[in-house]
Formats: sequence, structure tokens, C-alpha cells
Amino acid sequence: MSSLTFFPISSVDTLSRFHAFQCHLSSCLEITSDYSFVNLWGWAAEYDLSWAWTRDLVWIKQQRPSSAYWAPLGAWADVDWAAVFEELFPKPADFLRVPEKLARLWTTELGNHIVMKESRGQWDYLYSVKELVALKGNRFHKKKNLVNQFVKHYDYQYLPMGKSLISAALSMQTDWCLWKDCESSETLAAENRVIEKILTHCSSFGNLMGGGIMCDEKLVAYTVAEPLTDDMLVIHFEKGDPGYKGVYQAIHQMFLESVAGTFNTVNREQDLDDPGLRKAKLSYHPTGFQKKYHVTYSP
Repeated sequence: MSSLTFFPISSVDTLSRFHAFQCHLSSCLEITSDYSFVNLWGWAAEYDLSWAWTRDLVWIKQQRPSSAYWAPLGAWADVDWAAVFEELFPKPADFLRVPEKLARLWTTELGNHIVMKESRGQWDYLYSVKELVALKGNRFHKKKNLVNQFVKHYDYQYLPMGKSLISAALSMQTDWCLWKDCESSETLAAENRVIEKILTHCSSFGNLMGGGIMCDEKLVAYTVAEPLTDDMLVIHFEKGDPGYKGVYQAIHQMFLESVAGTFNTVNREQDLDDPGLRKAKLSYHPTGFQKKYHVTYSP
């Protein structure tokens, strides 16, 4: 019987695997936000993530808050899943954040060995870039009004992501954590560690994009994103100074306007079953979701 040998993802040395990883990721039938290299590397320490590389697949495992696998990455349709699971998983195994296309492929090929359960809090929200730039109609009236108020009341400048903006974003992130009292929330503290880690090594990825808004000679909002496919980008982080009314709506609209000629769909990641976050994401009227599942395999 073969076994998988896992290595930590969180080290800086892992960055050298970026291009090889992208080849496996781009071969997947469905690419969700969880599996971007930036997300995996950025959150690796928080989830204690490790990976194992075989010829055809990259396997991912978490140890926090519980031990479980994530979906393997590669050309799913070309894999003999019955043989792979028989060889590698002699005992029951749990897989989290499994994209719907892989979950259904496993069900087809492995039958009664697979049990699927929807993970609603992990679904990715998808939106039309054109809709969120134009903000037309009654559905987007409140969003459009807040953008207009920001544009009218503040002397601002929108800037694309660059070295100076990254430095300013790191400083602003420190302030943001003070505003939100990150020390009182492990969730916010963890996100802050991830943001600082990714911004500090931003130049190592080569595919990150984003933008920021300057007001009163300081950065008041920034966003960090990356392409997931040729047609879809994912927004990883979006932060704004609460002292500027409409700043979140403004950075969101201005950044998407800057990329509207390249991407048709924007992925705004999950709501993690947080009621407030779910309400906020639904308020932008998603055009669809990328569903994910908790899959249990039993030999």
C-alpha cells in the first residue's frame, strides 16, 4: 500500500512551488477560491495546512480546527478514483471544501462509498463584473447612492496596486485592526496575520492585483485580488477606513471598473455561515454560487 507524505505549506520556501502548483490548479474542472495558491499559502499556518505531491495530484490536509483533507487538485477527469482511493485510503476519510463537480464525479465513480453533505457556509459567491460596475436599477440603488456620496464629498484618487500602495496598505491594515479591535477577536486577528503575510510577500506571486483610494494624502481603502480563470477573478481582501462614508462601495466599484475589460465574473469568496456577512454578500445580488461539500469516503 502506498501512502501520502505531507509537508507544511506555510514556509517561505513553498513560494518556489507556485508555477508547478498553478499547472495542477488550472487542470481542475472547477476552481474555487479556497484553492488559489495565495489562499492556501496565506492561511496555511492558521489551518496548519500541508500538502503531498503525486505525479497527477496535489493533496491537501488540515490539522486545525480538526484533521481532514481538502479536495485534491489536478486533472480530475483523467484519474482512476476507485484505484486511487483503494490504494491511499484503507480507512474512512473526510474531505472538506470539495467543489461540486469533483463531489459529483466521486459519487459517480465510487457510488455508495461516498456521502455528500452541502457546506453552505463555504459556497463562493459569484457576481457579474458589469453589473457591479454599472450598479443600475433599484436592486443597486443604495450601493450606487453611497458611491455617489463618496465621489461628491471627498477629494480622492484611485490607484492601481504597486509597491508604494502595498506599503501604505500594510500601514492602513495596522490601523484597521485598531479600529476593529482585532485583539478581541481571534477571527479578525487570524485574518490580519494572513493579510500582513500576503502583502509582505506580494511580489513573490506575480499574479496579484488590486487597487486603493487615497484621500487627504493617506490610503483610506484597498483591495487585493487575483485571477482564478481567464474569465473570473477573486477578491481576497477589501478594507476601508470607516471614517469615510461609502468607502467600501467606492473601492469595490472602482477596482472592478479597472478590470472590467478583462473579467466577466468576480468571486467574493464565502460567508462562513456568518449572518452579517451573508446579508452583505447577498445585498450585491450574486448571479450564482460555486457549491462545496463535505464528503465522507468509506472503503
